[in-house]
Amino acid sequence: MERIFLSPPHMSGKEQGYIAEVFESNYIAPLGAFVDRFEQSVCDYTEAKYALATNTATAALHLALRVLGIERGDYVLASTLTFIGSVNAILYQGAQPIFVDSDESWNLSPKLLQEAIEKAPKKPKALIVTHLYGQVAKIEEIARICKAHDIYLVEDAAESLGASFEGRQSGTFGDMGVYSFNGNKILSTSGGGMLVSDNAAWIEKASFLSTQAKEPFLHYEHKEFGYNYRMSNVLAAIGVAQMEVLDERVERRRGIFQRYADRLQEIEEIHFMPEIEGSRGNRWLTTLTLEHTDPLKVIRLLDEANIESRPLWKPMHLQPLFEGSLAIVDGAAERLFSTGVCLPSGSAMHDDTVERVADIVKKACR
Repeated sequence: MERIFLSPPHMSGKEQGYIAEVFESNYIAPLGAFVDRFEQSVCDYTEAKYALATNTATAALHLALRVLGIERGDYVLASTLTFIGSVNAILYQGAQPIFVDSDESWNLSPKLLQEAIEKAPKKPKALIVTHLYGQVAKIEEIARICKAHDIYLVEDAAESLGASFEGRQSGTFGDMGVYSFNGNKILSTSGGGMLVSDNAAWIEKASFLSTQAKEPFLHYEHKEFGYNYRMSNVLAAIGVAQMEVLDERVERRRGIFQRYADRLQEIEEIHFMPEIEGSRGNRWLTTLTLEHTDPLKVIRLLDEANIESRPLWKPMHLQPLFEGSLAIVDGAAERLFSTGVCLPSGSAMHDDTVERVADIVKKACR
């Protein structure tokens, strides 16, 4: 049977028409009318004041840290249960990460965040908090802690575009926020990211750095180094079309989650990632933990049926790359990694496919 992927792209049907407009204009390189339109559409949707389209979300995170003045020898706090793209930018700046464990929400623990700040060798300059699997962290509490300690807050909302807390979009609570449009995200341009902020000077500086830090001269003049980090007009055209159906994609993913939840409710050992009070996740991926069954057994049985699934993220403090890094942990992320599974959640999935996946999970648990 045709392979069922974890989260494949789901086009709206308008992408090719917009791409044709790009080719007709011949602005296929970075920048162009569709880059402006894509940035504005993200601002309109999230109510962030300013946005900058980049070639990856990692590039956007790197620009955020550079603009905020993170330098070699600084400490940056970060969620330990996340994808490595969330924290690579810390290394790019020569800074040192301090990893913070999860709580019952699976996202970063505010209690352990406070402890990490108190135990840090010197005051951390910033926190990169990940909204995991499209579920919003306890962002208001986290923001209060950062403000009290004069620590910059960068939201890694790569997985959570369309998710909200008390009606406010993820990525807009901190000093800067980042979204991803990678091939497996809820909105895909094949690759790309977006940096948002309410601070015009920061976005202007990030834009300057993202285009090789070229000074305003006719010739090429440089006083500092920059990067080639801007998004192409072609990919932005795809993004404009995708933004037009974002709410539909969120509703479908939430519907897929609910179908899984209904189908698997009889299996007592299964626990799904929770949605904290006041929040509304986009359910980018349906994720669950198993009390007794080996998650690798579930993954193996699904793979035998040509269905892709994966473990949860391996915590950053367990990665060989970060051996010896500071970490404030209590075992929560490690338990999630050892017991968790990500199920196929693409918004183009048919209901009968969701039920077929659920039946295999049931079989594995029995």
